[in-house]
Amino acid sequence: MGNLSNLEGLGLHDNQLTGPIPPELGNLSNLEGLLLYGNQLTGPIPPELGNLSNLAFLEYADNAGLCMPRSDSMQNWRRGIFRVEGPDCPP
Repeated sequence: MGNLSNLEGLGLHDNQLTGPIPPELGNLSNLEGLLLYGNQLTGPIPPELGNLSNLAFLEYADNAGLCMPRSDSMQNWRRGIFRVEGPDCPP
């Protein structure tokens, strides 16, 4: 899936997906929207997603433990996204 460089939107919400987000999604350089809410995804969002400079919408709420890392680089990336819905990782 990480080779779909022309992909602009990816809706994987409400699909019972489990485990961590694959870091290869950070290769989707034209991605503008990523919808991951309503699954059973776990762990921190991989730093490779910080490569998605065109991302305007990121929704990852309602998962089993998926969270945004509190690192400065990931929080700066998050602030550059028009709409983000999902929790930060616990301290």
